[in-house]
Amino acid sequence: MPSEPLSQKEIEDRLRELPGWAFEDDRIIRTYRLGTHFAASALVAHIASVQEELNHHSDLTLGYNTVRLSVNSHDAGGVVTENDFALAERVESLAPAHGAS
Repeated sequence: MPSEPLSQKEIEDRLRELPGWAFEDDRIIRTYRLGTHFAASALVAHIASVQEELNHHSDLTLGYNTVRLSVNSHDAGGVVTENDFALAERVESLAPAHGAS
């Protein structure tokens, strides 16, 4: 069963709780900077593990020392839902252990 889309106000309210995240093109996005390419790669692997656990996946881009997430809910028609914020919150909780800022 698809998740329900969040309203613009709900998205804005939730983003206030997630510094560094933004709403753009019907997605919530965040870019993390890390100290090395290895640290960025480790963060990607950790995020991939969480995405599998939640069965909810973002577009995940690895740069030299950056990791970018772009997420919305395909099962809801490509809009932002509660599932997207659940993933973002999990990533926020694990990123500091990787030295991400």
